[in-house]
Amino acid sequence: MRILVTGGCGFVGTNLSLYLNSKGFVVHSLDNLSRKGSKYNLTLLKKKKIKNFKINIESFKVIEKLPKYDLIIDCCAEAAVEVSKKDIDKVFNTNLLGTFNILKKIKKDKSKLIYLSSSRVFPISETNKILKSKKLKFKLQIKKIFGEKNSINGPKTIYGFTKLASEMLIEEFSYAFGLKYIINRCGVISGPLQFGKQDQGFVSLWVWGHLNKKKMKYIGYGGYGNQVRDVLHIDDLCNLIYLQIKKFKKINNKLFTVGGSKRSYTSLNQLTSICEKLTKNKIKFSKISKTSIYDIPYYVTNNNLVTKNYNWKPEKNINKIVKDVFDWLTKNKKTLKKYF
Repeated sequence: MRILVTGGCGFVGTNLSLYLNSKGFVVHSLDNLSRKGSKYNLTLLKKKKIKNFKINIESFKVIEKLPKYDLIIDCCAEAAVEVSKKDIDKVFNTNLLGTFNILKKIKKDKSKLIYLSSSRVFPISETNKILKSKKLKFKLQIKKIFGEKNSINGPKTIYGFTKLASEMLIEEFSYAFGLKYIINRCGVISGPLQFGKQDQGFVSLWVWGHLNKKKMKYIGYGGYGNQVRDVLHIDDLCNLIYLQIKKFKKINNKLFTVGGSKRSYTSLNQLTSICEKLTKNKIKFSKISKTSIYDIPYYVTNNNLVTKNYNWKPEKNINKIVKDVFDWLTKNKKTLKKYF
């Protein structure tokens, strides 16, 4: 099987490309190398002789000239939520126009699609409902989990809109042209090869900050650091996608919520404690009380449907995820400095 991974030099794309290559698939990458760390990841692909097409996903004239693939895994995205307020064109063109171009390519070649969507398709109001006040002074209890049946009505960030619109576009192409697809709505994903920043890849950012004794901040909800996210190890995601590829003939045209679930979640405070134990460094955190209109206090995934279909569950909890990130950063600390 021939597979194209869009965003193949990003965090998720690189891990997927390397994993599927190790399983014997012919894997190629599409990435314009515009992001920090993508050139570093490209060197890893080259070692395994995985070809990267350095092209812009916004250009269909270039994409339609690519070779034919049996499967395209679309994980190319501008995933930083706050960027979608500042650079709307970039987010819209990369996320939605990019998916549109991939769908036209798939229609032409009669390929299959696995699309990586986002938990940010859920409206901000749904997560804010669990708050009794606008300040998270105390730890949140894990009560609500988000699955395929939860409401998607309401503002969700412009980034979230582009991901939801892409989901809908995929369904329309499937209905009109017989395209076979799987959509995975993923929560936070982390692990080695992630170059973290404030609103994307916070686990990697936290470990790096502790390793280098950087000043850090708890931002929003009073600045107490009690926001909660579930976190999925990239290895668990790669394993799921491998299962989806193997069972594609029997299981297709479905949407799954995929995440760390109750198996692996953390607050920022808890993450700080884990990082302190690993690095032996205790750093000072400042507080920024004000909350962005795009921030959410809480998200935990309901994996019931994906577990039922693939007998799959996340194996690695938050402690293992942080340890793997720590090991990777520690081993490559000098090389990686310029990427953080």
